[in-house]
Amino acid sequence: MDGAAVKYLLDSVILIDHLNGISASSAYLAQVGAEAAISVITRAEVLTGFQQPHLPIARRFLEAFATLVIDKETADSAALLRRENGWKLPDAFQAALVLQHGLKLVTRNSKDFQPERHDFVHIPYRL
Repeated sequence: MDGAAVKYLLDSVILIDHLNGISASSAYLAQVGAEAAISVITRAEVLTGFQQPHLPIARRFLEAFATLVIDKETADSAALLRRENGWKLPDAFQAALVLQHGLKLVTRNSKDFQPERHDFVHIPYRL
């Protein structure tokens, strides 16, 4: 991650909301701008919903964000977090990345990521 200005890791639901025209998501993304990054997990989840001819547009949109990758340290941390919290593996990877990089996880998934329980969670809006 090259930017020390990155403070937030965007969960896929935030980007999907934006792409589906949810104004609260679009306003939030405009507010955080370059302070937001995505993970390779988020990239894959978002791209799963696109086919040609819209796939290149989705890729260009995702290129606007710094992208965090998963390494052995992240994988080991995700395994521990999955065991401790019972999360699905993609959620455990997201949590591991935010903890590894000192970020906030921006999501609407308050079922798995309760902000009262996990201080790294930020829920910017509710639908």
